[in-house]
Amino acid sequence: MTYLIALLIALTFLIVGIVRFKIHPFFVLLAASLIYGFIAGMDPSLIVASINTGFGGILGKIGLIILFGVVIGTILEKSGGAMVIATRVLQAIGEKSIHLAMLLTGYILSIPVFADSALLMMNSLNKVMSKKANVSYAGTTAALAMGLTASHVMVPPTPGPIAAAGILGANLGNVILWGLLVSSLSLIPCYFYATKVASKINLPIKIEPVSNPGQKPKLWKSLLAIVIPLILILLKAVLEYPELKLDASSFLFTIIHALKLPVIISFLGTPMIALLIGVLLALLLPEKLDEKIFSSSGWIGESLKIAAPILLITGAGGIFGKMLQNSDLAETVSGGFVSLEMGLLFPFLLAACLKTTQGSSTVALVTTASIVAPVMTPLALDTPFLQVMTVLSIGAGSSVASHVNDSFFWVLTQLTGMKVKQGYQVQTAGTFIFGVSAMTIILIITQLLFP
Repeated sequence: MTYLIALLIALTFLIVGIVRFKIHPFFVLLAASLIYGFIAGMDPSLIVASINTGFGGILGKIGLIILFGVVIGTILEKSGGAMVIATRVLQAIGEKSIHLAMLLTGYILSIPVFADSALLMMNSLNKVMSKKANVSYAGTTAALAMGLTASHVMVPPTPGPIAAAGILGANLGNVILWGLLVSSLSLIPCYFYATKVASKINLPIKIEPVSNPGQKPKLWKSLLAIVIPLILILLKAVLEYPELKLDASSFLFTIIHALKLPVIISFLGTPMIALLIGVLLALLLPEKLDEKIFSSSGWIGESLKIAAPILLITGAGGIFGKMLQNSDLAETVSGGFVSLEMGLLFPFLLAACLKTTQGSSTVALVTTASIVAPVMTPLALDTPFLQVMTVLSIGAGSSVASHVNDSFFWVLTQLTGMKVKQGYQVQTAGTFIFGVSAMTIILIITQLLFP
């Protein structure tokens, strides 16, 4: 019971520190780790070792991946490439399907660009399109917000899912594959909510003049930085998938190995290398490569400032996880939660509690993954497939539910002119529907594959 009491106290401190006293999550996570270690009776030298190995270990695995993902998103946003993608999606789907267009545009944009930034970029276009199509602004905003949320919590290279996958040791390529499937299916009920329920909310549209200077990059260039890294990571995942091994005597096997394709793809498909290639491809977007791009106050410098707090929070989450791992918490859990047979529901509910109480999906993803990592075996979630499903379960929980303590909630309501009550109807209800739908789909998939 000592370890569970220590964990409960640490989590309470974590939530109160972030929500009540507005302390930065990095320092709260670090302090919570120390509190847990001392209450659990760990040796001081082991506490220090847990801090060093926890912080360095997790950032050594995924620090550069997160950084490169942020750089790609920043360049896409600043160069206008993200807006080019959004505009083309809207043109392809058409004004009559404005809700679907906003849903898919948000879904695509939130993979490389942060949800808050993508919403800021898309809001003016959403207003104009809603006005022109004569549809409810609240409904299209709900569709856009749900699309942004879905990929934000489930599809790498968004930092939260990357961090969770790294902490739990899940294959990133498989997380992308299953994340795309689960999140896209989960958006189906969200679409109907946006069109049938949120569309009934009366939200006036105030159009303001928008300046759009500068030459926008071509669509194919804008897509390269997103598509190529994803293809490389997925190719590596497919190549290493046990069930897809080619017969060593086949002609195709001979050709592939003669060209050294497994070695090449294995290298290029490593997430860090793939995203570094994405950064290089993103540099094709600006009209001119100068200090505006590369300086400490330029686009690269700005992306480093954006990435820094995410890296610190992820590193602190690694400390928390290592502290739990180096105590005897796993043995305690094996005698408790296993008997309840909660399985994937445990990470989902824990992430949902953390998201609802402190607001940040990224913090909920990292913290939950850190807590769950040392107890994956007692929870019977330590197979490669269930590791991936655990990451997605945490992602589903980290979307339930966005409300007044979530910065995205306020960005959405302030941009659109929604009242707080309307924000609850559009954003909070929508994220709840998405999270529960995603978890339901995860459980169905798991049951079908492992009955």
